[in-house]
Amino acid sequence: MSTLRVGVRCDAGPQRGVGHLVRCLALAEEFLARGADVTVFGTVERLDWATAELAARSIPLRPGPDSPAELVETARRHELDVLVLDSYELDPAGAGALRDAGVFTLAVIDGDSRGQVADLYLDQNFGAELPGLPGRLLAGSGYALLRDSVITARPPVPPPATAVSRPRVLAFFGGTDAVGAAPVLTRVLVATGHPMDLTVIVGRPEIEAEVEDVEPGRGQIIRPVPPTTLLPKLITEADLVVSAAGTSTWELCCLGAPAALVCVVDNQRESYTRVVRHGLAAGLGELPELNAAGVPGRTARATAARTLHGLLSSPQRRATLAAQAWSTVDGQGRARVVDAVFDSVRPAAVTG
Repeated sequence: MSTLRVGVRCDAGPQRGVGHLVRCLALAEEFLARGADVTVFGTVERLDWATAELAARSIPLRPGPDSPAELVETARRHELDVLVLDSYELDPAGAGALRDAGVFTLAVIDGDSRGQVADLYLDQNFGAELPGLPGRLLAGSGYALLRDSVITARPPVPPPATAVSRPRVLAFFGGTDAVGAAPVLTRVLVATGHPMDLTVIVGRPEIEAEVEDVEPGRGQIIRPVPPTTLLPKLITEADLVVSAAGTSTWELCCLGAPAALVCVVDNQRESYTRVVRHGLAAGLGELPELNAAGVPGRTARATAARTLHGLLSSPQRRATLAAQAWSTVDGQGRARVVDAVFDSVRPAAVTG
């Protein structure tokens, strides 16, 4: 049987963030483990660590086709059997054009198919539902796409309640922190007045400068560090993680991290609300509210600080969140997605 040739179309950069690339990287790892050939098509801007991640896996990075015609031409030139589309910016007609050209198309979506006509859809968000799609939908956190580094770091049981006088706190907001959440949440964490050893992942120099301007309180240490491939290790070592409610939510769940989430962009709102409501993480509100001037901003920040203080001072509360999160995401999501692709593509290849 010939090698399955898979293309992945996604972009990453300081303003786009890296969520699309990170989850596609997880999918690529699974395809590679099954013997498929994988190429990423897209733009990766000013993210040396991300291009290094691709190079470490010998995954070629080629310029991204944008229009439906370019997507079809690229699929034909590279003799692709499957093309994964993970973008909010591509012309939605691209999926249908690929499908019409005989290329199996998987559209990775977040609550909105954008009218794409694909063979297979994936929405890895907790409680996702999207009826009426023309193709099959893989929905929910049982299909969460997680990288090897996360899956191998998953603890065999969720972490127990452990009392610590100065909790280790990790704060990160995507690979680039495109919306500048780190300085805002660093100030909120300091405002809790609780002792802590705080590590903040700073995606850009200007973010680092702002974080360094924050004055820690008594018993508080603030340590800004650049993006690192050791993030799963930092997560498992932390007593509390503060993060954006994006694709990293599923990494935190898989690792059994006690987490407090911030909704930083509109398309996270629905998933954020569900995750908080079901007790997978604590909710700190929405970034524009936390960043607001005047009384509304002060009120939102004070509420978030109270929530964080409650978590920092209660090992049991942290352990409860961790156990619920750990039991919800088992790390096998990407295998289920690739199973679905192989189940669909292989019979067609055999009969064709």
